[in-house]
Amino acid sequence: MSAALLSTVGAGLVLIWGFAIAPTPATVTGADLPMTPGNAAPLATMRHEAVPSLIAQLDSPVPAARALVACALAERKADATPATASLIALLDDDAPVSPYVCREEWWRNGDADFPARWYDLQPTTPGQEAARALRAIGATVFEPVLRVLPSGGNHARRNAAWVLGALKDERAVPPLVAQLADKVAAVRDHVAWALGAIDDARAVDALARVVVQDDSADVRKQAAWALGAIRDAKAVDALVKALRDKDYDVRKQAAWALGAIRDGRAVDPLIAALKDTQSDVRKQVAWALGAIGDARATDGLTAALDDSDSDVRKQAAWALGAVIRHR
Repeated sequence: MSAALLSTVGAGLVLIWGFAIAPTPATVTGADLPMTPGNAAPLATMRHEAVPSLIAQLDSPVPAARALVACALAERKADATPATASLIALLDDDAPVSPYVCREEWWRNGDADFPARWYDLQPTTPGQEAARALRAIGATVFEPVLRVLPSGGNHARRNAAWVLGALKDERAVPPLVAQLADKVAAVRDHVAWALGAIDDARAVDALARVVVQDDSADVRKQAAWALGAIRDAKAVDALVKALRDKDYDVRKQAAWALGAIRDGRAVDPLIAALKDTQSDVRKQVAWALGAIGDARATDGLTAALDDSDSDVRKQAAWALGAVIRHR
């Protein structure tokens, strides 16, 4: 076992304490970090190891070590192509790991300011770091990752969808559209993101159904984002329906998407949504009306200048200026 991996195994014991059993990330302070004099930065040390040696270390019993090796392989980019099969096998590994395991400052000695930069973030996983490594390797991983999408484990399918979206290869659109019917909401969420990232209009009809029909608010919200990212006017009717979604985050994302598409058919529904019960939604609606720039919104935006929320008033003022500039 390499010196870098031995150091990582020790760190992994600390990471397991903080993250292995908690559904949300534990708060970790600088005092919890193994920053003893002479500590090497494992990621820096691994840069001197051959790819076959790194591949062998992906079998470590410590989740933090597996994640760190995946990060080291990501730095090799195309040179890590021989690790493709091993990284794909790691995609289903959902053991929680500190999000800082791959950051070299995590290991820095004598950094008095480091605890102040220790943010309370969601943990990563070896599977997520494997997905990032596959993305860094590039287009050669497309076919083997695609094979995981319909048949891998729950976490593997989710991470495979992310890789396909990050690669932005249009060949992934039909299989991703089919995977919008996945039984696991987290997978459908990542699939919707991937379709938005690829930005292909062939996905619009399927995403439009998802934004109004999926039983997960997170998936409906991600579908709304994807439709806004694709910016196809065919999505307007579905997004207008989503403005009345029972979940306010979905309504907010739908308003953003309508503003991004900039279709005049959305103006009247958006004006009505200026009366939404949630101020965050009203603020996003005001932005959308300003982005569209249709004069029909003038009266509604003027009324919004008296909104009980200062952020909504500020956004309405900007939107009115944008409408005037569109004339």
